[in-house]
Amino acid sequence: MAPFLCTIFLLDLSSLATTANFNQVFKWDELDYEWPSDANRTKALEDGNFKPKNIEPRFMAVHGTRIVLSLYKHHISIPASLVSLPMSSSASSAPPKLTPFPSWDMHEKGGCNKIEEVTGLQVDSVGRLWVLDNGSENCNAKLWKIDLANNNHIKLIHRFPFQKWMHDLVLDETPNETLAYITRGVEQNIVVFSLERNKSWFVDTPGIKAYSIALSPNNKDEEARQLYLGEWNFNELNSISVAALRNGTRIANSKLIGKWTAISSYRMLIDNQGTMYAAFQGNNFIYSWKTSQPFEEQRFHEVAGLDTGLPFTLALDQNGTLWMTVFDDKRKPRYMLLKAASVFLSDHPTFKVSGFNSTSFAINGGEPQRRILINSSVFFVLLFAMAISYCYSFTSAGLGIFFAVK
Repeated sequence: MAPFLCTIFLLDLSSLATTANFNQVFKWDELDYEWPSDANRTKALEDGNFKPKNIEPRFMAVHGTRIVLSLYKHHISIPASLVSLPMSSSASSAPPKLTPFPSWDMHEKGGCNKIEEVTGLQVDSVGRLWVLDNGSENCNAKLWKIDLANNNHIKLIHRFPFQKWMHDLVLDETPNETLAYITRGVEQNIVVFSLERNKSWFVDTPGIKAYSIALSPNNKDEEARQLYLGEWNFNELNSISVAALRNGTRIANSKLIGKWTAISSYRMLIDNQGTMYAAFQGNNFIYSWKTSQPFEEQRFHEVAGLDTGLPFTLALDQNGTLWMTVFDDKRKPRYMLLKAASVFLSDHPTFKVSGFNSTSFAINGGEPQRRILINSSVFFVLLFAMAISYCYSFTSAGLGIFFAVK
């Protein structure tokens, strides 16, 4: 029995070493906008054009010191579905309000030349924010590009030949062309958009109504790069060849990668080391999987007692930091903004370390992070040594009794 207990104990230590520790950056009991005036807010509340309880983060993008969120559009009660959070490094800073992005004037339901209903967000390698906009009953879906490094210059770069039902996108940047792969979840196809050609087209995905989407990182073998697709109400994870999409195929045959133990993945992303993170409808956890290895999900992060339909948003910044929002509709705080630093060790590519101060902003580099890593490493080394000593003592005692009996 003792060796068995030792094995379980060591396995528990191993699972601890691959768990992400998140810093709490901000928390809110209620989210609100940065209104032009109190009178504007009062009128919006009285008219029913603003209901604070209906604010639900849906997608997130991070660039530099700015976080951008898309909000689920509850009819007219959400006056702006694209907002930004000004970040501050002060531990005493009050949780910020939501600033309509890039301005209040750019938001108008039913305005075909304005931002109407935002869903997926992505930032490209040169700091341009790509924004999916569902449009409305009278306006087709569209794609915006906002230059975060150039005074938030905004440009409507494409109108799609359909209305609504846009979900998420990923960006495939090549030396000659930038392609966006877009999911809708309603038909057995994805949408491909070329920035240079200002052209979009459908690529059929037989048997798959793609909803969540993730793109494997750039590597030396570009031919092997994969686009991963998840479906609503299903647990299968499939992939298609990026090379085929780049070559202009109109039918992309998929490959079954594996089956999650949860259904309806609504958000997936892959970091630069090839680790996938996936969130699922109605589940209080996030799974991860190292895409270079056979499919085997790992419970990456869990929030006890969380009971919300779509509780998480996820994003990676240019430094590899994983950011997350947590939404809880039934308790306070209702919203939290978290982040975790990715520290990749040669033998443990998914090992995550973060600071112990939940309001620390020094986690991404410098001496504070090195000190955290050292302290964490020492802790696990000592704990591991204790476990080995514990197991050795029981094993030695067991052998002594065995030989004594003999």
